[in-house]
Amino acid sequence: MSNLRTSNIASHLSAMAAEQPERDAVVFPHPRDSQGRVSYTHYTFRQLDLASNQTALGLQQIGLCRGMKVALMVPPSFEFFALTFALFKIGAVPVLIDPGIGVRGLGKGLAEAAPEAFIGIPKAQIARVLLGWSRKSIMIKVTVGARILPGGYTLSQVQKLGANRGDQFPLVKPNVDETAAILFTSGSTGPSKGVVYTHEIFSQQVEHLRRLYGIEPGEIDLPTFPLFALYGPALGMTAILPEMDPTRPAQVDPVKIIEAIEKFKVTNMFGSPALINRVGRYGAEKKIKLPTLRRVISAGAPVSGKVLERFVGMLPSDTQVFTPYGATECLPVASIGSDEILSETRRQTDLGKGVCVGRPVAGLTVKVIKITDEPISTWTDSLIATPGEIGEIVVKGTHATRIYYQRPEATSLAKISDPAGGFYHRMGDVGYMDERGRIWFCGRKSQRVVTGQGTFFTIPCEAIFNTHPAVLRTALVGVSRGGDLSPVLCVELESTANTMDQAKLRAELLAMGAKHPHTAPIKTFLFHPAFPVDIRHNAKIFREKLAVWAAQQKPTL
Repeated sequence: MSNLRTSNIASHLSAMAAEQPERDAVVFPHPRDSQGRVSYTHYTFRQLDLASNQTALGLQQIGLCRGMKVALMVPPSFEFFALTFALFKIGAVPVLIDPGIGVRGLGKGLAEAAPEAFIGIPKAQIARVLLGWSRKSIMIKVTVGARILPGGYTLSQVQKLGANRGDQFPLVKPNVDETAAILFTSGSTGPSKGVVYTHEIFSQQVEHLRRLYGIEPGEIDLPTFPLFALYGPALGMTAILPEMDPTRPAQVDPVKIIEAIEKFKVTNMFGSPALINRVGRYGAEKKIKLPTLRRVISAGAPVSGKVLERFVGMLPSDTQVFTPYGATECLPVASIGSDEILSETRRQTDLGKGVCVGRPVAGLTVKVIKITDEPISTWTDSLIATPGEIGEIVVKGTHATRIYYQRPEATSLAKISDPAGGFYHRMGDVGYMDERGRIWFCGRKSQRVVTGQGTFFTIPCEAIFNTHPAVLRTALVGVSRGGDLSPVLCVELESTANTMDQAKLRAELLAMGAKHPHTAPIKTFLFHPAFPVDIRHNAKIFREKLAVWAAQQKPTL
């Protein structure tokens, strides 16, 4: 990983364009015709590199420059790839906010980032005007598609300006710690925050993913999560953009996903647990096999053993589903494969031991500290929890982000300065490390339920009840009565179990919980029709919303 500290992340694309110019970099589908047939447009690495060069030249012509913050609201497409790499080449700072955080969250994020330029599809441009997004800061506007509103430029105009300037672009050589992008967190357990990425951090991520999973140039990738798609060209993979709404992975059509895998002989696939679940159910029902896949990567939330088992049934015997652990602030932290999960750790998970997320990646230091909700300014070994004790997971490594944009308080809560050099990032997750150096995830720190009877952690408690065949998933929340907090379990049933006798099911769950000391005090069960979950992965449960709902049910505690 030489010279990563001063390497522009876009240099990975240029290197691949030189190494494999005629290989497809991006392939994206068009709407199906009346016969249900789909056609694709292919762009080679040379074409993508050239398009990003000419886009960069054109953007410079209309005033974009190094260090300028640029809100980018373009769905997965060739234009999205060309624009993102063009911005990196210029040294401009793309501001990427997931639409899944909602209109209000988008507005707050843009107000915080105060971008000087806004690049978006017509729908995004209309929303910008109607909702007044960053009205005071935006000076340059570019529409991807037909321009509906007056003023600004279309991307076609920008690219024509660039084409007139040539086809070569000298990449900006970033300074150490120069901001490359601002990526906003999903906000699934608190306010969405802008995470500041440097070119070094992006490059470190690319190298970690390459080494961790043995990814090679020339592979075929099906990235069903938009931001992960950007890693494909940087790793030398052909990115096949799937036919799906990326904001609704749980509603994906499994036929279209499987068709793309088979048509393009996909070797690498990334999908959220919700997508893996939906495709796996269909594959198991139809007895489908996917022999070209070398690996499947699923992230965003823990993947249950039964979901893994179904999907693995479609794969070659030597292919695994890997579940990397990490966050926007540091990814990857650890990884584990389905072989180890299904043969060993799944049994411990079902007994309430937490979810094993594997061993730390090379070069990363992971510790578990005693739980506190207060800032910790300076690292000391006295913070470390006793072996086996559930505490907060903290990490130290060169690919951990250093600050939140314009959020000094959030930064101070999340970072611990190490006198020996560097800092530890507090993941906001609780867990422990076993005697073999593996990390076991036990839930979000903010979602633990602290009662007079003790502290209840979400994942270990929920796992006990999730083994019931009628249960799709459960969520532990705290409900207050007279100032005292009590643990309450919200239950979402499998669709085939919605007609079951709830009194009988409640009795069965109560009996299951009574067998384990950490769940025996849970006496209240509430049945919910469909849990609120994050739009990004459709897997992270909004337990804070469920806690409000549970209190409104006025359960007997």
